[in-house]
Amino acid sequence: MILNVLRFSFKDGAGPEGRTRAMAAPRRTAAMESVSFAVIGQDLGDPAQGFTRAYCVGIADLPALQRYLDDPVHRAGDLVFAPLVARLARVALADDAEPALACPLRGCAER
Repeated sequence: MILNVLRFSFKDGAGPEGRTRAMAAPRRTAAMESVSFAVIGQDLGDPAQGFTRAYCVGIADLPALQRYLDDPVHRAGDLVFAPLVARLARVALADDAEPALACPLRGCAER
């Protein structure tokens, strides 16, 4: 299982409609067949870190991860979501020791 976690906050000028539109994009992405489960909502971490929202998806394996990253729904969602985000931090982790899992997420050439 691969977990992809985003913590983020919106730009001050995003406004309620922009935030609603921005949150709809990762919800569409999380509904793709390559996603095993998802949690999208408020960030429960330290408010001093500046994050207000969070997105977490569970992805079963490397082939599903590649489908997730290459899916047009994911790419289109980034174009809606990213311009409205002020602060973003990402962490990815896996319960599999396979080194090739990191390449699609880091952009490195597969070995």
